[in-house]
Amino acid sequence: MTRRHSLRYIPRRAYSTSTSLTDTHGKLRALLRETAQPVAVVTSFMPKSSGQDGTAYHGATLSSFTSIALSPHALVAFSLRVPSRMATTLSELAAAPSSGTHFIVNILSARQADVAQLFSRPDLHPQPFESPQIQWSLTRDHLPLLHDSLGALACQVVGAAWPLSDLEALGGKAGETVEGAATGDGVVSELFLARVLRVEDVPSSAAAGDEAGTLPLLYHRRGYGTVQSPPPSPPSNR
Repeated sequence: MTRRHSLRYIPRRAYSTSTSLTDTHGKLRALLRETAQPVAVVTSFMPKSSGQDGTAYHGATLSSFTSIALSPHALVAFSLRVPSRMATTLSELAAAPSSGTHFIVNILSARQADVAQLFSRPDLHPQPFESPQIQWSLTRDHLPLLHDSLGALACQVVGAAWPLSDLEALGGKAGETVEGAATGDGVVSELFLARVLRVEDVPSSAAAGDEAGTLPLLYHRRGYGTVQSPPPSPPSNR
């Protein structure tokens, strides 16, 4: 795999002090590091506050994104750490009496590792849409669309976000919560379910023959990379 590394700080996550749970979480985390994940950026607009002039756009790199159904409804899911401006934005949009598009999921191409980095660190890059590295335009729903993405999905949040720190709220047993979540010591996330309303046409500045623009950006072993053909299998001794 061709890999473009970034110096991202990966925070430790505080879970239950149970030895078995800690062991399971550690093994799962190690396994997932070996499993390449697609990289996407969710973009939307922040609901207007009093005294705000104009529309404030916001985006966030997703650490988890997947398609969960194509029929009868096209559905995707992702999680966001809370508190975060994007989680607050999507929750407010979901509660509003509107049936329109709430956000865009921009599935990044292999040439957009810098884009993923910009939208992953609001502490370092509080205004990524003003960066010369970001080429974007508005969709017909007036939502920001990142140019040169592999693809983009116009989505609508379905229902309220699910608190992943509270298994009881998800149908589990009473009292099954992540230790530290209530005190702020743990990393807490919310799960968002969304319906895909439309696949957008994405403007591209890639030159003819630019393969990186047609390959997915992947996150693997704490670095960004893409795909390549696997090496041939060794001959069988049978």
